[in-house]
This record gives sequence, structure tokens and C-alpha cells, in this order.
Amino acid sequence: MTPRLPIHLPNQHLEKLDSDFLYHLGINSKTTNLEKYFGDVKFVCMGGTKTRMFELAKYLQKVLGLNGELVDLCEKAHRYALYKVGPVLCASHGIGMPSMSILLHEMIKLVIYAKCKDPIFLRIGTSGGLGIPIGTVVVTKDAYNGYIRNEHELAILGERVCRPAKFNEEVYTNLLACAEEDDEFATILGNTMATDDFYEGQGRLDGAICSHNEEQKMTFLRKLHDHGIRNIEMEATMFSSLTHHIGIKAGEVCVTLVDRLKGDQVTQSNIPKEVLEQRPLTMAGRFIKKQLNL
Repeated sequence: MTPRLPIHLPNQHLEKLDSDFLYHLGINSKTTNLEKYFGDVKFVCMGGTKTRMFELAKYLQKVLGLNGELVDLCEKAHRYALYKVGPVLCASHGIGMPSMSILLHEMIKLVIYAKCKDPIFLRIGTSGGLGIPIGTVVVTKDAYNGYIRNEHELAILGERVCRPAKFNEEVYTNLLACAEEDDEFATILGNTMATDDFYEGQGRLDGAICSHNEEQKMTFLRKLHDHGIRNIEMEATMFSSLTHHIGIKAGEVCVTLVDRLKGDQVTQSNIPKEVLEQRPLTMAGRFIKKQLNL
């Protein structure tokens, strides 16, 4: 592994704060010795649900040979769940970019206040596939928004701001290298589309309203496929752009639960959902173990 160095926040206003209350985590930078409790963190893993992150934390205990009761460090804040397994933090981010953005801002500040050295951020999740078998694990190269642009768009002070949505090449290359020949699933490198909603934004026909037809949907999905997009979810552009902007190494690994070229409903697979959801957890575990030279 290359030497780890501290990262810095590009926000000079934080220097004027006597303390920073990470409200949605329920953690105060002044009253909690963040360096003592979190200074050894090398990896921050994030996924949608509390249950999935608890399962990841349990799995990582086995992978890293650690024991102990898993405690939700953010339980009192009633927003997200946060578990610590040795040098790894496992946090739930909810659904979609707004929810994940809140967590990501506060988690980034947490590791920087704790003086963590070059932490790697990973998102582990589920997605809809595009022209690949259900159960395929997709390691994301670049993220595209709903306009099929390799950027994240947001409004700041009434102005449109766009930032590149790039994942770290070293991270996605090493994640891809964690695939093994005897795996029961394929692992591929592909681009990911992140949308602002699950239904209309993803071209589905089964939302409460729909203004497009089947032919228009398929034309759109094939256009995505031509851009190298192999899965669709709801967080990748924000996640990649924010970490890229700050200079944090980040990567994403998701399993596909449906092939959108064959339908919209997530009922196409005979493989139990818990089996599918374990696959990106397995890849994350292998990645962390290799990075730690275990």
C-alpha cells in the first residue's frame, strides 16, 4: 500500500467554528475525542439500509478476524446507522442523493477531524442492470446523470453548478481485481447512471404517472447502453463528484437485481435477494483485506 496522508477540507469557514455538531450523526467535534475513537479508520463503507450495513459489519468481523458487539454509534440521532469494525466504518445512507449527500458531508468531516490518513470511501449497493445477467456485480468507472452527462448537477445560491463525476482509477481497478475465477457471479467494469427518482427518471412504465411509451423507454435504455452504462441506481454521480472534488479515493460496487432491457419490475430473478445482496459485500471484504495486506 502507498503511504497514507491526511486529507484536508476545502472549506475555510470550518476553521472559524469552535465546534462542529454533526447533527445527523449526533456527534459533536468538541465534546467527542474523534481522533481517539476514529483516528484509525482507513475505510468508510456506505449502503442504503441499516440492515445491509449491519450485515456488512458482521461479515467484516469474520474477514478481519475481529470480535465484539456491534453498536450503532448514531442510534440517538435517529437518522442513519453507523458501525465500527476495526479500521472500517459501515454507515447507512438511505435512498437517493439528497439523503446520501447529508451523510457524506458529515462522514467526510468526521474522518478529517479524526485525522484519518487517506481513507477510502466505498458504496456497496443494489441496482438495475442494462443488458447483463441478473446478479452481475458492477464496479463503476464513471457516473452519468439523468441527462446522460458524466457530471453531477446541483443548485448553489440559485446557480447551476456541475462537477465531474469520476471515481478513482486505482480503487476501481483494485476492486475489479478482487473477482475470482470460481465466483458464481460475473464482475464487470462499467459506467453507472444515477437518477433523481426510481420511476420516471429511470424510464420505467410502472410509476404512478408515466408520459412515455415502451418504444421510447427502450430507445432511451439502449442509448444508455451505448454510453457504456451497465447499471442504474440513485447515488453514484453525487458520491463520485463530491469525493473527486475533495480528493478522496472512492469506488462503488453494486449487484444487479433486474435487467431493465427485459422489464421494470424487480421480480425477474429466482435467486434469493439476500444471496444477491451478499455479492457486493463479498467484493468489499476482499478489497479491504487486500488493502490491509491480510
